[in-house]
Amino acid sequence: MARTRLALVGCGGIARNHAQRFAAHTDRLKVVAAVDVRLEQARAVADLIDGAVAAEDYRDVLPDVDAVLLATPHQLHHAMAMDCLAAGKHVLLEKPLANTRSECLDLVAASQRSGTVLMVAYCMRYHPLLRRVKELLDARTYGEVFQMSIWTEQLTVLDSDNFGRWAMDVHNLGGGQLFSHGCHYIDLLMWYLGDPIEGVHVGTRTGTPWMTMEGTSNVALKFDRGVLAYHFGTWGARGSRLKYSLHAHCTDAMLEVDLIAGKLYAHLPQDKVELLAESPGGKPMEQEMSHFLDCIETGRRPDTNAAESLRGLEVIWKLYAAERQGVVARFADMPHPQSSFE
Repeated sequence: MARTRLALVGCGGIARNHAQRFAAHTDRLKVVAAVDVRLEQARAVADLIDGAVAAEDYRDVLPDVDAVLLATPHQLHHAMAMDCLAAGKHVLLEKPLANTRSECLDLVAASQRSGTVLMVAYCMRYHPLLRRVKELLDARTYGEVFQMSIWTEQLTVLDSDNFGRWAMDVHNLGGGQLFSHGCHYIDLLMWYLGDPIEGVHVGTRTGTPWMTMEGTSNVALKFDRGVLAYHFGTWGARGSRLKYSLHAHCTDAMLEVDLIAGKLYAHLPQDKVELLAESPGGKPMEQEMSHFLDCIETGRRPDTNAAESLRGLEVIWKLYAAERQGVVARFADMPHPQSSFE
């Protein structure tokens, strides 16, 4: 089978994370170009990838590739992905899908017209421990889940360099910490629990004065059958104990994922604790890329497809609107993007 030819577009900090993981797929993947408007950045990343060349304009390399990985600022997602899809290229697009609903719908429609793969890089869905949690919850191995909590605590200081140059402007970022980073975890909660019924968001810039919207975010959601969920995310953590953690309280046990240590535990009655699985820490970008290649090779619909990704963003936009109005967000009347294309 011929290898998929890929261009990495956007050579900021996250590009180096991607570059380190391409080597696991050399039998299926050939990275031919690293692209960035700052050519020196593109060259620095290309030097990490055997056989890759550096380029300044992604449009120059489209004739030479089958697919692109877009790791660019949020406000560029729509225009760049639309160009790539129109050229018949498969697209792995860093989250979030785009900054507005209309832009997201454009991308869903363009992908369907071109028959290409459009996958959103919600990498946490491909984490072996989080996938194991999904299996345990679906099988009701520890009874019925009734509460899920996710914590993401980090220090992300935005300044005039690199990420901060564009991310300090809410019109570029598309929102605050919840929209930019918390979208990963709203997506996870909906993957585990389905569509929420109602919820609230409370955010603050205190502790993160560099943000134009919230740098710390608290979300509480209610799902069918009285299931509750909570997500706390901050870019202002000067210290942390929970760091990146997930707890799922079920009627027979509590499941805990420590994403930094790479361990999945079951906490049972009488303070009994069982280690259920282990996995290397860090973002599961190798597994994410493997799934993207599977979809290209087989025509399979991505697990983190554009329509489902838009569904999660709709929840975030509703939470923001309800917070401004001082009311509870209701999701019963939320349109389903996929219905527009069936």
